[in-house]
Amino acid sequence: MKFIEFKNVTKTYGNGITACADVSVEINKGEFVFVIGLTASGKSTFVKMLYREEKPTKGTVNVGGVNVGALRNRKVYKFRRKVGVVFQDFKLLPQLTAYENVAYALECVGMKAKDIRPKVLDALERVGLKDKVRSFPDELSGGEQQRVCIARAIVNSPKLLICDEPTGNLDPKTSKEIMDVISSINKDLGTTVIMATHDKEIVNRMKKRVLVINNGMLVGDYEKGSYKASESN
Repeated sequence: MKFIEFKNVTKTYGNGITACADVSVEINKGEFVFVIGLTASGKSTFVKMLYREEKPTKGTVNVGGVNVGALRNRKVYKFRRKVGVVFQDFKLLPQLTAYENVAYALECVGMKAKDIRPKVLDALERVGLKDKVRSFPDELSGGEQQRVCIARAIVNSPKLLICDEPTGNLDPKTSKEIMDVISSINKDLGTTVIMATHDKEIVNRMKKRVLVINNGMLVGDYEKGSYKASESN
């Protein structure tokens, strides 16, 4: 079932740089898709348009039947409740514990405290942090902080999980552990996962569908297991 559709999408910034050039692609519900490319290739712009951090200059981006680019600003927050985002630099609130950082995502949408607790504990357990609920970010390793970010992203049961270079600041062993967590979310919950990455080892190990972007253009769309990243990618 088609869940995401880019239809003739172009994104040109005010400085004249085109980060997305007439891209058309469809992604089905429940797929796990890597978006890869060299630095400044346009892959981050691609994923940012999925959660309306950026809007297309031309064309349409549809997510779950919603024309994301056409959303009025006052309605964007409602749409984002259905989308989880994991960033490279964690973006945790340092004064809050792991539990509080995850709970904050639900507090922002007005959920009652009695409903928040079981959801937060379930999310933290899913990412392997049930024994770290009272720890502050500076008491956690980089991998543990990223797990908190993933828990925060999935606590509201999103249909779409977007990961923008989630292993960029992590060592290879920790990166593998994080990818196993994200893979289990995709498999166990049926969450659609779109991940922008430059980590070739992860792409080759995971054997998922791969979209290759170069100079803003979609230059390759490889089915699950058919692509092997090399130094030139």
